[in-house]
Amino acid sequence: MRPVLTLLTILVTSTGLLSAGDWPQWRGPQRDARSDEKLASHDWEKSAPAHHWTVQGFGAGYASVSVAEGRLFTVGNFDDGQAVIAASAEDGSILWKQSLTDAAPQHSYEGARCTPTIVGDLLYVVTSDGAIACLKSADGTQVWRRAFSDWGGKMMSGWGYSESPLVDGDRVLCTPGGADAMVVCLDRMTGREIWACAASFEGSAGKDGAGYSSIITSEALGIPQYVQLVGRGLLGIDAATGKQLWTYNRVANSVANIPTPLVDGNFVFASTSYKTGAALVELKKAGSGVEVVEKYFLEGEVFNNHHGGMVLLDGHVYAGHQQNQGYPTCIRMSDGEIVWGGKLRGPGNGSAAVLYIDGHLIFRYQDGVVALIRATPDGYELKGTFAPDYQEGKTWAHPVVVNGRLYLREQDRLMCYQVGP
Repeated sequence: MRPVLTLLTILVTSTGLLSAGDWPQWRGPQRDARSDEKLASHDWEKSAPAHHWTVQGFGAGYASVSVAEGRLFTVGNFDDGQAVIAASAEDGSILWKQSLTDAAPQHSYEGARCTPTIVGDLLYVVTSDGAIACLKSADGTQVWRRAFSDWGGKMMSGWGYSESPLVDGDRVLCTPGGADAMVVCLDRMTGREIWACAASFEGSAGKDGAGYSSIITSEALGIPQYVQLVGRGLLGIDAATGKQLWTYNRVANSVANIPTPLVDGNFVFASTSYKTGAALVELKKAGSGVEVVEKYFLEGEVFNNHHGGMVLLDGHVYAGHQQNQGYPTCIRMSDGEIVWGGKLRGPGNGSAAVLYIDGHLIFRYQDGVVALIRATPDGYELKGTFAPDYQEGKTWAHPVVVNGRLYLREQDRLMCYQVGP
């Protein structure tokens, strides 16, 4: 059986193109929102990040950025459609723009959501109206495109597809949400279907269709597999065959299942908001199949992550708690104990997108405030904040640090700050 590869492994072993500081996909090389870079200062009160520039031209939307070989990529809405934009990571100057739709997709909270996935000279993107496309990263030339309607695509609610596609070796995966094709695996060079996974859930929580999460890899029980949070809950898929391995329904809600799950060996930690909660499940062998054992479930008032994401570090989960609140919280993953936080009001308002770097967490709040918090179970310690150069509406794009520079997407604008040496 073929192993599940991470994008980091693919780029280093297959192409040799990944630079030390590259961030080539959603939540970074390992999809865990953890950066290996260093901070220039661990005290932003005394030494706040310096503002390099703010540039326009990125369209409307909430997409984050990916960065590879000195270029950054994102997706935005324009008058002539939803487009991928490439820019210089040095000064933000636009290098090219390639429209993927004839007009801006219409859905609630209009705008792009997907963070492009970069592999060598190709990039992969999901449009919010339901299509996956492969482009040349050099100039945006379209290589192939597949509409999710080919697989009976369906969202659990009407806020537009938000997934960032997963590249695994010679494959690319995405989640149309169809009854017979919840997740599909395609040849990444041609778009040819390799397999389509139908999903069948026990329990009534949630809604049919794709959620707003992105696929991650796992080798639990020695079985290469893909894990996704969809409209009905958590889904595990055999990487080789595309067959459903296991499901877990209790963590689903009927509005929007959003955060990317966390995988740790045979364990999966997942959370959703809208009065739902969080759970740790353990995967165990059961005959020729896989059994899901719920280790604990945290009710929504105890912990729920809205859409800012979670970070697993040394056995602890760090995240913002509560819908539209982003209360800084540390959870011991093994037993669900709230180590600190819970109802602790942070320095910003609204949900918070979280990134780990150099022993600290960068929290970017919905009102634009950016905070530095120590990543330690010893207690909550705020190390400073700053207000961005520009803020508009709801700040939902996740922060990214590459080569010492913090990139903050805010609708049509992109800001760059110096946070590294």
